[in-house]
Amino acid sequence: MTRSYFWTMLFLILHQIDAAYWKEWEMFYLPGGVQGFLVFNLAAIALVLVGYRHVLLGTQRAKFYAGVCAALGIGTSLIHAGFVLAGLEQFHLPLSVAIIVLCLACAVWLLRDLRHAQGQLARQAA
Repeated sequence: MTRSYFWTMLFLILHQIDAAYWKEWEMFYLPGGVQGFLVFNLAAIALVLVGYRHVLLGTQRAKFYAGVCAALGIGTSLIHAGFVLAGLEQFHLPLSVAIIVLCLACAVWLLRDLRHAQGQLARQAA
């Protein structure tokens, strides 16, 4: 799970760097503009980094954080698919699209690893 979490986290952070270029706060009508965007990213990036620590250490909270990270990756992809369907033109460059697709792919990988880890615990308990 450490690898799939790492790659999901990495692409989520890369997406947020790309989101600054595209002024994503305008797309979401975030209050405070770029300042609100920075506050959001302070919380979101801190959350995934703390989660990664839990995954690396194998704490009881690791599965919770893995689920949150996977949900963020899938959510990012779904939100941006909605933006495309709505006709917004941001995030159309090849690397922007690739990062969003990789957020989804790595999040699915992380979910698979999470299900595998939960299955191992269930087998050990039986």
